[in-house]
Order: sequence, then C-alpha cells, then structure tokens
Amino acid sequence: MNKLLLIPFLCLVAACGSRTASDKGDAAAGKDTAAAAGSKDAATAADAADSANAGTPVTVTTVRHSALNDSIELNAVSAFLQKSYVKANANGYLQSADVYPGKYVESGQTLFTLKTKEAQSIGNAIRQLDSTLRFSGVNTIRAGQHGYITQLDHQSGDYVQDGEQLAVISDRNSFVFLLNLPYELRPAVLGKKTVSLILPDGTRLTGAIGAVMPSVDSASQTQNIVIRVNTGAAIPENLIAKVRILRTSRPSAQSLPKAALLTDETETDFWVMKLIDSATAVKVPVKKGIETSDRVEVLSPVFAPGDKILVTGNYGLPDTAKVKVEANN
Repeated sequence: MNKLLLIPFLCLVAACGSRTASDKGDAAAGKDTAAAAGSKDAATAADAADSANAGTPVTVTTVRHSALNDSIELNAVSAFLQKSYVKANANGYLQSADVYPGKYVESGQTLFTLKTKEAQSIGNAIRQLDSTLRFSGVNTIRAGQHGYITQLDHQSGDYVQDGEQLAVISDRNSFVFLLNLPYELRPAVLGKKTVSLILPDGTRLTGAIGAVMPSVDSASQTQNIVIRVNTGAAIPENLIAKVRILRTSRPSAQSLPKAALLTDETETDFWVMKLIDSATAVKVPVKKGIETSDRVEVLSPVFAPGDKILVTGNYGLPDTAKVKVEANN
C-alpha cells in the first residue's frame, strides 16, 4: 500500500523540476537576446560616429594666376551704306538689258539701251526722207558707279517712262557692318579702335570702328555703330556677325574655378570653403572680379599658393565643417 502512494508523489516532484528548468532556460534566452540587441545598437552608434568623424567627401584646388579677359558679344548686320539708282532717261522700250541680280558692274558700263516711243512708232521713215539725218532714237543708260546689282526692276522689251527706276547698284566701297549697340554700353565701345568679328561660317575679321549713327531705335534702345572691314571676299548684305568687344583685361589675375565660389540667394555675398587642416574647412568671404566661362577672379583676400579651396562637395557646408579630401580626377 505504501508503494502505491509513493508513485504519485514522485511524478509530482519530477513535474516541478521540469518547470523550474524551463523557466531558467527562458530567462537565459531573454538575457542572450537583450545582449545581442545591445551589441547591435552599440555597433550602429559606432558606425554613426565613424561616419561623422569621416566628414563630407570633397575635392580641393588651389588658386591660379593667369590672364583673364572680360568681353561682351553683340550682333552686327552687313549693309551697303551707298546705293545708286539707275533710271530711264526717256519714255520708250528697253531693247537690251545686260544685267542680272548679283552682277558686278564698273562705273560707266552700259546697262540698258532704250528706244524712244517716237522712234519705235516712226521707224525708218525719217531716214527714207533724208538720208543725211542720223536719227536712231536709241539711248544708252550707263552705270553711275561700280558695285553689285542688288535690285532689278525691268527686263528687255518693257515699256518705261522717263525717270522710272530700272535697277539698284550697291557701292562695294560702302560695305560695312552695323553694330547694334545698347546705349548703356557706349563707354565700352567708343573708346576702342578695332573689334573682332566672327561670321556664321567661323571666319574671323578685324573691323575698324567708324561713324556713330545719330539715332537710336525707340523699341530696343540700340544705336548703330559703323564697322569697316578690309577683306577681298564677297560678303552678302544682311549677314549677321558676332562682334566681340573687350571690356577689361587682367594680365595676371588670381582666379578659381567657378564651382569653388559660393553665394547667397541674392548673389550679393560670396565665399569659398578653405581647408585649415586635413579634415576641417572654414568659410572665407571673398570679393569677386572678372568672370569667364569657367573661372572667376578673386580680388580679395589674397590666397597663398598652397591654400586648398574646396571645389566639389562644398555646397551647403556650414562654417568649420568636417570634410574628407578625396583624390582629384
């Protein structure tokens, strides 16, 4: 009978021991999970600290002393200032017209022959009455100056009246370029003697500044400046050329790449980021001078040849920023 009572007691003791072991195991597992999470957080914080210590990747450059030129580019249109108008000298019919648009003619060259309407009507009746009369009724019309035929109004067989326009000759010696100069830029142009012209095909010409037209276009407020060119090539009228005018020249200017210069929204204040040690950049206000397509002149302060200026990665950096200098390309 005592043995039968002992069996349930032993089962109860075994169950209690198993539950205690399970609880201990769960507690140990929880400790291990917490330890792993703590290690992960510590690793993340260490990575963040390493990233902060590394700084922003940047590249640097140094100042360069070279010649800088400030120039403006304007449009100029080719034109003939003087034109000769060929007109009929009597009423009649054009018998011959040895001209065509674009032809070059010399002064005194025969352009048209005109037979008066009286001679056309009477014919040879007068000669038959009196053979001593040398009446032909044919007039010769000659060119008044040398140049190109830029306009032709009549051809052979046309009936014209006395004084009617037959053709237009543009004087080659009056060929110029008319520069459309904004009035506010007059001081940059009028003191110069020569300018550089670039034609649409890439041809470069040197032009001499001549007369200034005494009128201004009311809409664009531009004034025409006469530029004379010395070239043997035939340049057509109304051709647009680019005129490059030098405003300021610096033979040895302290300059930086444009990307190194930073400014505010109103573009009134300018500064650069300069390295003071291997990992720290500070903000240095500068005064800007001449600006070209890829470089900008720094008037002040004067940087040393070894000063390192940030050229990439500098945008948005605060004063005294941590940076990491990378190798330049």
